Amino acid sequence: MNTLTVGTASAKPGSIATGGIEVTNHPGGGKVSIPVVIINGTDEGPVLWINNGIHGDEPQGAWAIHALMKKVDPKKLHGTLVGVPYINVPAFEARARGNTRDPFAYDMNQIYPGNPTGRLTHRIAWAHKEALTASADMEISVHSGGRECFLGTTLFTSELSLELAKAMGPGWELLLDSPHPKGSPMAELFEQGKPAISIEQGGGGLMPDDTLKDINVLVSAFLNVMRHYKMIQGAPEYAKEWRRGKQTAVLAQHSGLWVPEPGIEFHKPIKKGTLLGHICDLYGNALEEIKTPFDGEIFGIRTLPVVYTGEWMLFFAEVTETISQ
Repeated sequence: MNTLTVGTASAKPGSIATGGIEVTNHPGGGKVSIPVVIINGTDEGPVLWINNGIHGDEPQGAWAIHALMKKVDPKKLHGTLVGVPYINVPAFEARARGNTRDPFAYDMNQIYPGNPTGRLTHRIAWAHKEALTASADMEISVHSGGRECFLGTTLFTSELSLELAKAMGPGWELLLDSPHPKGSPMAELFEQGKPAISIEQGGGGLMPDDTLKDINVLVSAFLNVMRHYKMIQGAPEYAKEWRRGKQTAVLAQHSGLWVPEPGIEFHKPIKKGTLLGHICDLYGNALEEIKTPFDGEIFGIRTLPVVYTGEWMLFFAEVTETISQ
């Protein structure tokens, strides 16, 4: 094993290091940098990057990375684990999906590889891309529903990354085609012929116990991936079968107050035309019914009650194929 350096973090074999990928300076001083944690093992193995916080209002992956780092012993690790709790730190500081001071490059998940001489968000994406592609053998991008919605145990992948997707273990059976085949960290690894996946788990408006469940789901999956690739000891577990398909975002046709129906279940077969809720005005008059667009399953639903015309209400999966072990 060799020493791995990412930005200012440099970890010798059998050690842990923290640092940052520096981008520029704050106007008042100090560095704009991307935080990095490296756990470098003592034996040869793959370099796994786990990235979170490309959107600033999605903290679940950061919490899970922190919890994972406490469970991995560098003295018993084969390969290297690189954790990035937040890529888009300015968006995190703004408590928003994107950097509110950079509206021309608001969604970082669609602008990779970025631009070293572009707007600030482009420069952050470029710095992250350069570090990622220089050392990663595989990558997991962690997302959640942010402030407005909740999404559950869903993977975006490709043929190149099916092994990595399946290594996430039981509970991660829904494998969808990526809505961003270009412009994301995952796409940058694809360009190198390396496996990468984007995952969704959790969202805003939850009580602490619910958040802890999301963290445990993520950490368990990350450890299962590491067992599959023999980075740590233990037998990995796998789902019995997987469902592949594509997503549809159901958009609101009216502005108003979102009122969901009770008993909505994720990842259960549901028929076309099933009522999921309605949008009403502030007098309680129903303006629109939200129904499932076709047979399939729900994997994301709006939790923020205020909705504007054209905003999405739910994420729906049309299953096109079932894959067995």
